[in-house]
Amino acid sequence: MVEQSKAAVERPEIRGTNRRAGRNNLIRGGSVTKFLLWCLLLFFCWPLALVALVVYPIVWLLLLPFRVVGIAVGGALALVWAVVTLPARLLRAI
Repeated sequence: MVEQSKAAVERPEIRGTNRRAGRNNLIRGGSVTKFLLWCLLLFFCWPLALVALVVYPIVWLLLLPFRVVGIAVGGALALVWAVVTLPARLLRAI
């Protein structure tokens, strides 16, 4: 028990933190880069930049159902993994 808490202090990802938070921060951090690239595209080829500005929300809406399915599949796989590893976690707790 002491080793586990020591490892949790040394490596914060072992604790019960949200692992997706780091990935989401990386995605949000890229938005400034995307905006600057779009500004360059606007400067060099403004018709293509305006078309991208109109088409992007449409593509996002078309891909939205796939994101929902991905979230559902991820949740189902997490549930299966939790059920499979439950005996090992119970034995480790004893």
